[in-house]
Amino acid sequence: MLAAQAAPVIIRAGRLLDGRGGSTANASIVVQQGVIGRVDGAATGPVTYDLSRYTVLPGLIDGHAHLSWYFNRNGRYHTSSDGDTPVQSMLAMSGNAFATLTSGVTTIQSPGSPEDKDLRDFIATGPTPGPRILTSLQPISSPRLTPDSLHEIVRRRKADGADFIKIFASASIRDGGAQTLSQEQLDAICGEAKAQGLRTLVHAHSPESMKAATLAGCTQIEHGVFATDEVLRLMAERGTYFDPQCGLVFRNYLENRAKYEGIGNYNEAGFAAMEKAIPLAVAAFKRARATPGLKIVWGTDAVAGALGRNVEDLICRAQDGGQPPMEAIISATSLGAQALGLGSQIGSIAPGYQADLIAVDGDPSKDITALRRVVFVMKGGRVYRWTP
Repeated sequence: MLAAQAAPVIIRAGRLLDGRGGSTANASIVVQQGVIGRVDGAATGPVTYDLSRYTVLPGLIDGHAHLSWYFNRNGRYHTSSDGDTPVQSMLAMSGNAFATLTSGVTTIQSPGSPEDKDLRDFIATGPTPGPRILTSLQPISSPRLTPDSLHEIVRRRKADGADFIKIFASASIRDGGAQTLSQEQLDAICGEAKAQGLRTLVHAHSPESMKAATLAGCTQIEHGVFATDEVLRLMAERGTYFDPQCGLVFRNYLENRAKYEGIGNYNEAGFAAMEKAIPLAVAAFKRARATPGLKIVWGTDAVAGALGRNVEDLICRAQDGGQPPMEAIISATSLGAQALGLGSQIGSIAPGYQADLIAVDGDPSKDITALRRVVFVMKGGRVYRWTP
């Protein structure tokens, strides 16, 4: 890790993708105090980092990842009863954070772990390397809660330091994905969150749960494996963000079956459901892309085994889902930043934006697999990877 420098840092890019669909050959980026000060269309003179052999683009934004999930030293998915201490768990989380950052993901949104708060704050103040983290802390999931109690929980989450509210409106895909929260409950959560200035992310697989969340004015819907054209059109009309997964999360569970099997609903039926979900997820993504005006962002739901391989889901979108590579990159940069409420700070290479920059070997706007070949990672003007 190289410290952010007080003197201007000049980066030469063989090709620059600005995160908004623009592409410039032989560009230079001037970084001052962790912020982009200037972008020039022609790179001349001495530079601090010569990336003229590479493509430079904004750091990627994964709108749904779980850094607290890891495999313990016995090669099993970590649970609260496996004997690991809080310190050991935090060390594992830090390892996940570093792997994620150095893979080119400079910002993540983590829905649903109280442990994220300390990691978020330590990364933000500098001593711990990792992506910028936004966290919901504990999610809201109980169908037994009254609207009044849900209002109070939202206010408590904000007081505890949550960046947004995570809601489970349907069962897991392993349990069929049926709706679990009522319209009244979702109205209470998302209405109170909006009043408190917080965004809401809703886990919803069934069209019924997706529709209820959309009508409640929730900000973003996750997963949506069973999405219908009707509910996707409604989401587009209401301006609801959609974060479908293409396949990484399901393939990861299947590849690491022995490490998960026998824990909770990770059983034969659960794994069979995830195997069936792979073509359904791709089909749902294609339906989403065919929905005019629908705002599709990138989130992987990366868990133990997938962290650091996040870009595989973006590659799946292009190769299996038919998404043009540049469109996929925009979903993981400027559009992803807008969904986080950070569209004026990150996700674009432009003056005044945070210097979150990555370089890859190849041009991902033509060959999306170039995102696997990260050689340079800068976050907030600090370099965390440079392997020419």
